[in-house]
Amino acid sequence: MSTRRAFLWGITITALVGSVAGAAEAQPNPAGAVRLGLKGYDPVAYFTLGAPTPGSTDYELVWDGVRYRFVSARHRDLFRADPDKYAPQFGGQCAMNMANGNLRESDPTIWTISNGRLYVFASAAGSERFREDAGANATRANGNWQNLKNSTNR
Repeated sequence: MSTRRAFLWGITITALVGSVAGAAEAQPNPAGAVRLGLKGYDPVAYFTLGAPTPGSTDYELVWDGVRYRFVSARHRDLFRADPDKYAPQFGGQCAMNMANGNLRESDPTIWTISNGRLYVFASAAGSERFREDAGANATRANGNWQNLKNSTNR
């Protein structure tokens, strides 16, 4: 009987430890953690491949408090050499919402490159509205970003 109790006790302890570990892993961005940019998509791929492409954990780089993933060492090195060229505008927040003075998480599969800069959006409709007057929208978004960027969980 004591062997059975010890066995059941062991199962209970294992389940508790597993659930506590799972809860710790489930936290999206604990204090002090580096945020994952573009939900793991490679920022250089938008320029070189012309498509949103998931990056690999094998090729990561932290820049400006954000961890970016890349499809290759070459892409990582291109980013490292000129991060301002490849990094998404507004920390990867939705560019049209930013133009309207709002922070909103973007969908990195909805994007455009305008004037050599990468913009990502929360919706296709926002992307279309942004492109109708990209210059004016980018200018408004830049101004709003200066006020709102400290509100992001960076």
